Amino acid sequence: MMNNLKPEERLDDLQIKGYEIIQSPGRFCFGMDAVLLSSYAKVRKRELALDLGTGTGILPILLEAKNEGEHYTGLEIQEESADMARRSVSHNGLEDKIDIVTGDIKEASGIFGAASFHVITTNPPYMIGEHGLKNENEALYIARHEALCALDDILRESARLLKPKGRFYMVHRPFRLPEILAKMSAYGIEPKRMRLVYPHIDKEPNMVLLEGLRGGRPRMQVEPPLIVYRKDGEYTEELLEIYRRK
Repeated sequence: MMNNLKPEERLDDLQIKGYEIIQSPGRFCFGMDAVLLSSYAKVRKRELALDLGTGTGILPILLEAKNEGEHYTGLEIQEESADMARRSVSHNGLEDKIDIVTGDIKEASGIFGAASFHVITTNPPYMIGEHGLKNENEALYIARHEALCALDDILRESARLLKPKGRFYMVHRPFRLPEILAKMSAYGIEPKRMRLVYPHIDKEPNMVLLEGLRGGRPRMQVEPPLIVYRKDGEYTEELLEIYRRK
C-alpha cells in the first residue's frame, strides 16, 4: 500500500499489532524514550488522550496499540512531520482512532478547548537553548531543543487541557528534575509517580518517567529503577518485556 512514501522515507515495523510507521533519517526518528513512555502511560476505556509534540505520531500509534482508550490526538507544529504521522495513521487503518493536528503547543488549549482530555503525554525537547550541540538540521534541532516550546508552555497548556484529576505523562532528563517537579506543582499538576531509567546498573540515570495528576494531593511514589542493559551488553529481561508487550 505504501506507494505514498516520499524519497528518503522508510517504513519501520513497530512489532505490535502489525503496525508500521513512516520515518525519515533527516527528521527526528523515535527512540527508546517514546517506547518507554508508551508503556508507562495508561489510557483507559472511554478516555481521550492528547500527545503534545507528537512528531511522526509514534506515541498515539503505540498508545492505541497498548490501551483501550476511546480516541488519541497528536499535536505537531512541523507540517512535514505531521504529514508523515497522518500517512502512518492511514497506513495502519487508524483514522477513526487517531487524529493528527498541525499546531503550536503554546496555543493548544485554544485549539482544543479547556478540560478536553483525560490523559496528556509528551516526549518534549530536553535541551535548553544552546545546551548540547546545535544541529544544523532545523527539524532535528526543533525536536531536541526548546526552540519553539519550553517546559512552561507544556505544563501551562496541559493544566488547561486536562480534565480535573486528568493524568499527565512525560519522559525527560534527570538533570532537570528539580525544575520539572517544582513547575509541575506550580501549574497544578501534582507529581504522583516517578521512575528513573539507567542505561547500566552502575551508571547515572539518563531518563525519567513521570506521572502527574491535575489537582492531585502532594504525595509521590518513587518506583524501582528500570535498568536497560545487563553487564554483557544485552537488554535486561524487564526492558525486553516492555518491548514485547502487545
